[in-house]
Amino acid sequence: MQTNTVPHFDDSENTTGCCPKFNPEGWDGRRLEFRDKLFARATTKAVMHIPVNMGKVFTRVQEKIEANGGWDNDNMLVLSRDLSPWTGEHLFAVSEPLPGEEMVRLSGEFITKVFEGPYREAKDWHVDMQALAKEHGSASDEVYFFYTTCPKCVKAYGKNYVVGIARLS
Repeated sequence: MQTNTVPHFDDSENTTGCCPKFNPEGWDGRRLEFRDKLFARATTKAVMHIPVNMGKVFTRVQEKIEANGGWDNDNMLVLSRDLSPWTGEHLFAVSEPLPGEEMVRLSGEFITKVFEGPYREAKDWHVDMQALAKEHGSASDEVYFFYTTCPKCVKAYGKNYVVGIARLS
């Protein structure tokens, strides 16, 4: 297992002009090891876990990523989790600090699982990820999701792949 690497993000098929069609190959059951992996941290407002300004926040951060050289398909990852019913946290993997954005570093070992289905199932996926972490000997309940496709593109592609990522250590 290589430190600070994630599976390759295949963006070769993009018929929407927005999100590429996600290829889940290589993402399921993967162990990830991060050591001071750099992320730009952003937060969104929510109403009972439903984000209300996600588009605006993601656009701001993605524009800065593009201005700093763009996405690296071998480092493409956005970790999202709810901090409360009113606040979401989003960590954008980057190789260099983004001006004007809060930067954080993440260390630990993580396990992945690919889910497919509507966003409303995220609560069940969260429980599944906690159980998976427990199966691997972890008592941590730290779970993130990589929402690979926006709702508009989910409709276009007909599949909604979401990668669950649970901390093991």
